[in-house]
Amino acid sequence: MSRDLLSLPPEPADRRIAYGDDPNQFFDLWTPPEPRAVAMIIHGGYWRTKYDLTHVSHMCSVLARNGIAVASLEYRRVGNSGGGWPGTYEDVRAGFAAVQKHFSGEKKFLVLGHSSGGHLALRLAVDVPNITGVIALAPVAVLQTAYDLKLSNGAVVDFLGGTPETVPQIYEDACPARHPSSVQRILIHGPNDEDVPIALSKEFCELREHDTGAVWFMKLDDADHFDLIDPESRAWPMVHMNIDGLLDV
Repeated sequence: MSRDLLSLPPEPADRRIAYGDDPNQFFDLWTPPEPRAVAMIIHGGYWRTKYDLTHVSHMCSVLARNGIAVASLEYRRVGNSGGGWPGTYEDVRAGFAAVQKHFSGEKKFLVLGHSSGGHLALRLAVDVPNITGVIALAPVAVLQTAYDLKLSNGAVVDFLGGTPETVPQIYEDACPARHPSSVQRILIHGPNDEDVPIALSKEFCELREHDTGAVWFMKLDDADHFDLIDPESRAWPMVHMNIDGLLDV
């Protein structure tokens, strides 16, 4: 069982940079002296404004202490003006472009996403091929299945603005499981996850197994939803090992 990350005081970042005019369009930076790579972190929260980037600050701080420059992305969410699809995803693309520009001298860029942030990270891999790799932690990876399971009281409907019957093209466009990618992707999930069932990661990997970009699935026994982003959990060493593995390719 992980700590209650949502109630912990956040780790302070080194700097905050805006990538747009909206108050939610910024990223927080943790920058080691000589970074060996850059990681953009996309927090979860079922795309809702109720949840922000503070609860992933602990993993950001630990990654920076291990030589990785970290940009933790904030973005417009359901409940913000312009949040939902496509505005939320447009922020992710704009934010990643701004992170790349800020670290223009670096060659390796990872994207890590947790929960609905995992969905956004996987979707980014569809349109942006120059990502070194994506690690999706307990991702909402298949939107139709998330809708069918009524996850988080209909969060998918709120995010996409309708059901698969009323807005089928939006479900097609927004779901990363329906599009090929040339980017390496690792999906990590725990069987004890009560927020996002592990079946979504398994389904994604089955659907995308023939992509030119390799897809790997890792089940972390006994891990729950927040263990994957808690540097003090038993699951964290395996998450960190996979990050290092993508950097060593």
